[in-house]
Amino acid sequence: MFPPLRRIALPPAGWRPALNFFIDHGGLLICLLFLLAGLATAGDYGINQDDPIQRAIARANLDYILGRADYHGLLAPPADAAAPRLIPSDRYYGVAWELPLLLAEGLLGPAADYYQIHRLRLTLNHLLFIVGAFFCYRLACRMFNSRPIAILALLLYLLHPRIYAQSFLNSKDPAFLTLLVIALYLLERAFRKDTAAAFILLGAAVGILTNLRIVGLMLIPAVLAMRGLDWRYAAGRPAQQKAILRTAALFALAAALTCYTLTPYAWTNPLGYLAASLNLTINHPNVVRQLFQGATLLSNELPPHYLPVWFAITTPPLIMLLGFVGLAVVAVKTLRRPAVAFRNGPLRFQLLLLAAFLLPPLAAALLGSIIYSGWRHFYFVYGPFCLLAALGGGWLLLSLSRRRLWRLGIGGLAALGLGLLALQLTQLHPLQYVYFNFLVDRATPEYLRTQYDMDYWELAQRDALQRLLARHPRETLTVRAKRRQLETLPERAGQRLLLASGRNADYELIYRQEPHQPDLAFNSAYRRRFYNNTLITARPTAAARMSDDAIAAYQEIYRQATANEPIIRAGYDVYLNDKRLTFVRANCPPDSRDAWLGVRLFPHRLATLPPTVYNPGSYATFGNHRVRIGDLCLAVIQLPAYAQGDLILMQRNLGNFGPGGEPLWQELHSLSQPALNDLLTHGRRQPQSPAAPIPNLTTGQAAANPIPLILNPVAGQAAAFEVFLDRADGRHRLLYAKANCTDADYATPIFLHIAPVDLADLPPYSQGSSFENRDFPIDYYGGRPGGDCLAVVPLPEYPIASIRTGQFVAGQGELWAAELTLEP
Repeated sequence: MFPPLRRIALPPAGWRPALNFFIDHGGLLICLLFLLAGLATAGDYGINQDDPIQRAIARANLDYILGRADYHGLLAPPADAAAPRLIPSDRYYGVAWELPLLLAEGLLGPAADYYQIHRLRLTLNHLLFIVGAFFCYRLACRMFNSRPIAILALLLYLLHPRIYAQSFLNSKDPAFLTLLVIALYLLERAFRKDTAAAFILLGAAVGILTNLRIVGLMLIPAVLAMRGLDWRYAAGRPAQQKAILRTAALFALAAALTCYTLTPYAWTNPLGYLAASLNLTINHPNVVRQLFQGATLLSNELPPHYLPVWFAITTPPLIMLLGFVGLAVVAVKTLRRPAVAFRNGPLRFQLLLLAAFLLPPLAAALLGSIIYSGWRHFYFVYGPFCLLAALGGGWLLLSLSRRRLWRLGIGGLAALGLGLLALQLTQLHPLQYVYFNFLVDRATPEYLRTQYDMDYWELAQRDALQRLLARHPRETLTVRAKRRQLETLPERAGQRLLLASGRNADYELIYRQEPHQPDLAFNSAYRRRFYNNTLITARPTAAARMSDDAIAAYQEIYRQATANEPIIRAGYDVYLNDKRLTFVRANCPPDSRDAWLGVRLFPHRLATLPPTVYNPGSYATFGNHRVRIGDLCLAVIQLPAYAQGDLILMQRNLGNFGPGGEPLWQELHSLSQPALNDLLTHGRRQPQSPAAPIPNLTTGQAAANPIPLILNPVAGQAAAFEVFLDRADGRHRLLYAKANCTDADYATPIFLHIAPVDLADLPPYSQGSSFENRDFPIDYYGGRPGGDCLAVVPLPEYPIASIRTGQFVAGQGELWAAELTLEP
């Protein structure tokens, strides 16, 4: 399509051999250069908060593959207290890349520390990204028949600051981008060669892509539609049509088998896995607050322009300009030659790139998908966009520059722009992931911090720790920081940093993110600035002092709260004012702010919750607004507007990766009747008689009090929990209760299998089974207030035939089981 550029304009003869060598081998040389730079700097990045979860998911899948545990093991407490606990939705994350990363850790040996493991993971993540860049270069060579334009595509791919940094520290989004680029390369190759082997290889690549993220399915209908067009255009040639159908079938089969083989959780119910994964993609349970254009929004309340704005303000202008020129070129060529656009050829492939860039964000906006962390979940559209940008650059160079001088000028400007991008990439290291372009105000102090999420993973803490060590080269420092960031430092550096709590620390690292929190005024010992916006500040704790305005604001909150009686007196006095919980503790010890204060909400009706709330039967949040004024500790948690039902309020110790361990205290409170403690009290007053009437859930009969269920123990096993049936606000729910429960009772997951009257009522992820699996740990639906274990599980609305429940230990089986048969 494009003639080789070196035949159009060449520098003086003395430069030609070197230039020709670079043009012929430039793509490989650039990839090797970036790989060497990555090897040298991989250890400069911190750890993102999802990385421990990704490792735990990979380990759970490996245990399942090796037969060491079943998928109940996902819900079992981890052997390492510092490891994260997984939730049921974690089953749907693919491990095609996470498993190789986990297996690679074995090469380091059992004595490897976390710094070595972390650096290995970063290096391998970046290596995969470089492989994707090389495939982007090779695909561009095929598309444009021009190595200079292919080199342009390669540099655009590598020089996006945010994606470059994420290629180290993120094992999910850049990996999916890489596999998509490889799949596109194999797609172009398959349609060019038109052989069975090429389409089988393409199917395998699409299967791996789909394992990584279910969005990879989009290539299957695209390829089949293109094969269908080829079949139509081959009308009158039966042999060719037969060959087309055969290659299409081989492609689909290879994609399905590859994805199925690489997805252990799909082995028992592939269709259910597929349906649940699609549902998870659209209705992701992780609803978080995020800052967008100065407003704090939930991730299920984002405006339609969220993704376009993030893309526009975080993509270098040169790349955007060339990309939109490429989009326009493809659109105009398609409108001019619509009959050619759908035939097998360069224009059809360019049209596919256009669709791959535009359709996924459009679908997310139309479906109302959960989005957060900027546009990182859509980094995969950047691969098609880079190729379109290279197309735009080639069009500008060949169409708008008829004269040799103009060509050299345009080429020089492009080289200057790429050089500035490379320079900026170096200057921002290792904080490239918070790059913003000129479309936002980067000069006004604190403007960006008050408008957009920046360091949402708090990765800059590692950079701050290194700078603190440089300021105190011979001292051992105590710091209040994230343990996971400290563990990514080399052993010798880590030994000079000791974690401490509150005012016992020499320095406290503060993540300045949310502008709605009262700011702290202090003289900084260290301030790391990016575009005049503070990311991480390390302050001497003894010098810390709140501003007068912040003190006045919290004093007013304290005055309003204490005008009423507390709803709970425990480790803190808790006041409730218009769905705002205020935790107050007088004469609190200096380290009291190191414990998490939180609330868990159990609604009587699931309809009151947003469909994407994190836990299906509860809403959980933890207070981030903890402050200390003199000897008074104060924390504020704002309940959502839809809050109603029962609350468990708690205080937890901090684990390595967040709140963990046993709660220091838990208490119950009801926003409406009946409360959890009332349910427990009323239930225990009723004898568990086999003759007790059981309501028929299919009729919607109301129960005045919780009714003990008729449990038929399996194989003589005694039920460790009492299970009650209750109806509140038109919905049935199960109450699991055990007085004075042990640590083992609390830590052991409960299985709950619900068989419907009509199997057609089963949700998509249970299709093909005879029951709906709702296994859960106690703290997923409840807690341990006052030493009693409680869990409240809302039942589905469809008519229920029977329920089987009990407790299990991963790898050991059931501890006890009981069956409930409801009236027909």
